[in-house]
Amino acid sequence: MLLSSRAIVLRVIKHTDDTLLAHLLTEEYGRQTVAVRISRSRRAAVPHTLFQPAALVQVMWNKGREGSVVHPKAAQTIYIYTSLPYDPEKSAIAMFLCEVLDGCVRAESDAHALFRYASGSFQWLDCAEMGFANFHLTFLMRLTRFLGFMPNLSGYAPGSWFDLRAAGYVPSRPLHSDCLPPEEAALLPMLQRMNFANMRLFRMTGAQRSRILQVTSLYYRLHMPSFPELKTLDVLGKLYY
Repeated sequence: MLLSSRAIVLRVIKHTDDTLLAHLLTEEYGRQTVAVRISRSRRAAVPHTLFQPAALVQVMWNKGREGSVVHPKAAQTIYIYTSLPYDPEKSAIAMFLCEVLDGCVRAESDAHALFRYASGSFQWLDCAEMGFANFHLTFLMRLTRFLGFMPNLSGYAPGSWFDLRAAGYVPSRPLHSDCLPPEEAALLPMLQRMNFANMRLFRMTGAQRSRILQVTSLYYRLHMPSFPELKTLDVLGKLYY
């Protein structure tokens, strides 16, 4: 049975001398791993050069066992980036967010909505000329909606603590250390108000962004035990802060 779907390339690993493994977020089937043959032929049905992190592609493959690695039968680009691969800041952001998605996307994810959100976000970043310093923070906050652990900020009151484990405000400090004190907890509604259209209006220092990313990474790990330590976070820090 031949399957076809639009997909975002999340990660590419050299498997053997002539094979790449590409982790994909597909629109129709969620997470999928494909083995791509490295070919120098311009006539290859599946050019391996198409499979780069953040690339948007259309892929066809024969259905295999659930979770198995498959070999694509055809592939083509569905969106050509004009700036994202060539701008150091945009490229660092995209690599970081691809690693995040690779760490949290599963086959059972709401693939349609998640693909549309992620692919649309990458295209927005590609077209942005300025004002994208808070892009990754906005992306991560909104991504929690699709992953099922969006913070509940409705119970905020001055002086409240935020319990990262319970994903909500509490009147006093929890008995564990995974929490935010009142001065930091008060900033969360601001983060939730940010979107790609207005995020340029929220001024932050590099230190503030770094702290938000640190807390966000912890929050993801608390709610997704398999979520990895992010290797690209250091690269993002060196280029962006």
